[in-house]
Amino acid sequence: MIAREYPPTAGLPLRWSDFGGTPPESLEGGLATFVGVPEVQIECSGTASLVVALETLKRVSQRKTVVITAYTCPLVPLAVHRCGLKIRICDTEKERFDFDASALNGAVDGDTLCIIPAHLGGGVSNLEPTLEIAKRAGAFVVEDTTQSLGATWRGRPAGSWGDIGFFSLGAGKGLTIYKGGFLIARDLAIRAALGDTSREIVVRDSAAEIRRFIELVGYRLLYNPFGLRFAYGAHLRRWLARGRPERAVGDEFGGVIPLHTVSTIRKNVGARALPRLHDAIAENLLRAQTRIATLENIPGLRVIRDLPDSSGAWTFLMVLFDSERACTAALAKLWTAGLGVTKLFVHELTGYAFLKEIVPAVAMPNAHSFAARHLTITNSAWLGDEEFARIVQVLRDASRG
Repeated sequence: MIAREYPPTAGLPLRWSDFGGTPPESLEGGLATFVGVPEVQIECSGTASLVVALETLKRVSQRKTVVITAYTCPLVPLAVHRCGLKIRICDTEKERFDFDASALNGAVDGDTLCIIPAHLGGGVSNLEPTLEIAKRAGAFVVEDTTQSLGATWRGRPAGSWGDIGFFSLGAGKGLTIYKGGFLIARDLAIRAALGDTSREIVVRDSAAEIRRFIELVGYRLLYNPFGLRFAYGAHLRRWLARGRPERAVGDEFGGVIPLHTVSTIRKNVGARALPRLHDAIAENLLRAQTRIATLENIPGLRVIRDLPDSSGAWTFLMVLFDSERACTAALAKLWTAGLGVTKLFVHELTGYAFLKEIVPAVAMPNAHSFAARHLTITNSAWLGDEEFARIVQVLRDASRG
């Protein structure tokens, strides 16, 4: 039996002290200060935040098309579909998760309501072409910052450049209240409209909140290298053994997106933990820099680094092999080893059977190649140098063939 199981991301561990006492300020106030905006709007998940954003934009525009990257979380097209909007997928750049600028220019037209760039893996997407193309087309920009709270681009927080930014407070996403998310917007009128939409479509669900609080306590108990054997590793290995990698990594979702209010008790847990997040991100960066230097000495692979003038949250390291064969060989030895090595998303969006009815069946060669050749390595402080050296050796052997 695996004695220790490392998480796939460097989430901020909770403390029992986070569950009691007076928080230094409200979670809304603390997050607004952290992100550098006047206010934030808490929702029950990052996906719920996206639904609120899209429903709001529908009310101010007659446009119906949402442009999304072909390599992103499957919940994004599910949210677009739930709002009754048309999905248009766009290929990524080669070797990265950003929009391919030329493809994006061709995908945006007079019916484009908004473009959703995805900041993935604690890093940031290159927003320059997105912002320029959206401005020319009169489309909104809604930044998916669910994985990159604390990351910056050109000196400003990711999520604050577009018209709306949405974030996740889910398990393993840095700061967590187990399930949660929040919205920000630059424009006062849009912020007011987001609040109006939320009050209309988000309901109070006490039973759901009780479940979420119990799950949050479970997260405190099990988010450690011993508890994760049961809370994460057993599920992962069971579904990998059954040939269901999508289920193993949590890429399969139902059609219902919960929309309910978040209790003050859960928000207060997050508010008490938030002051530790800045130091945690700084430690992630130092750890990542050391490990990237080692990984980049391996021929045949590269690490997806921060863009110039940006700084990531570095919850994990994203590695891209030159060949799919080498990536598959490395995963065969590491995916079930308990070392925090996995895949971010198993496929690009066109590869998921449960999305066939809502995602256009259009070839996305760059996104397909990226999905097939990447793996992720946890940047958790719990992963020691000896365990990291084991990962490096497997990657080196796989790259050699």
